[in-house]
Amino acid sequence: MLIIFWFSSQPADEFPDFLDWDYAIKKTGHIIGYALLALSYSHIFGHQGRFLWLSWMLVIVYAMSDETHQSFIPGRRATIGDVLVFDNLGAVLGLWLDRMWTGKGNR
Repeated sequence: MLIIFWFSSQPADEFPDFLDWDYAIKKTGHIIGYALLALSYSHIFGHQGRFLWLSWMLVIVYAMSDETHQSFIPGRRATIGDVLVFDNLGAVLGLWLDRMWTGKGNR
């Protein structure tokens, strides 16, 4: 959560633009960051399937709060699309991978 917060605290002009790959790098960062957050929540809850929804919901609530925080940073803006698409995709991917790694997705 601290790493996500730090990245979203950076003003827009401080992000490098790697040959116009800026969009892809940022959105991939959203997916990876929120997948790792979902994995962390799942680990906290003991990888129990009954807590999957809670893990997912905590990730989405944090994503919404982070987008709100980001709206106060110069050159940045909050977008619900990041939450609904990229952060949500990261959360779902992280929880799916958790289920596969723990063997609980095969039941």
